[in-house]
Amino acid sequence: MKSRCSWVNLGNPLYIEYHDKEWGRLSKDDGHLFEMLILEGAQAGLNWETVLNKREGYREAFCHFIPEKVAVFTKRDISRLLKNPDIIRNRLKVESTVKNAKGFLAVQEEFGSFYRYLTHFVSSPPVKNRFSALAEYPTETPESQALSKDLKKRGFNFVGPTIMYAYMQAVGLVNDHMKTCYLGQK
Repeated sequence: MKSRCSWVNLGNPLYIEYHDKEWGRLSKDDGHLFEMLILEGAQAGLNWETVLNKREGYREAFCHFIPEKVAVFTKRDISRLLKNPDIIRNRLKVESTVKNAKGFLAVQEEFGSFYRYLTHFVSSPPVKNRFSALAEYPTETPESQALSKDLKKRGFNFVGPTIMYAYMQAVGLVNDHMKTCYLGQK
């Protein structure tokens, strides 16, 4: 049996697949970067497993995370989404998804891609940390603070420095697989 990071719920196949195939792997795909930005924001105040279990519902509800489609959602769309049990029905989070889609498109326009924008905050991704225990993981870093501050200045919501550090881990700007994890040994 493979040794994985201690935070993985080994009883949830979605969690194992997420850990093994996605978390900590550098993504340059703007579609994936948008999806993870929205999902990490949805996690605020909740645990990741809750969001992960609703990921397919989010994909359906938010047009498979195509920012051009989400950016034009109306108040009627938001009302419809707040009745959808397949997502987290928090008005501020749903409204922020539409707002963040607009901001995401503006960043793409300015920088050519969202990935290019992100590289202004991490000079040579992925940053590879070598933690042995969960207590060693930071909740935020100077890089996540800078990213958060810039996104907020651009009008994004649910992008605090802790959320942005989790985002950086999720999209592989930072590779925080534990030393004991088979993926941290590479």
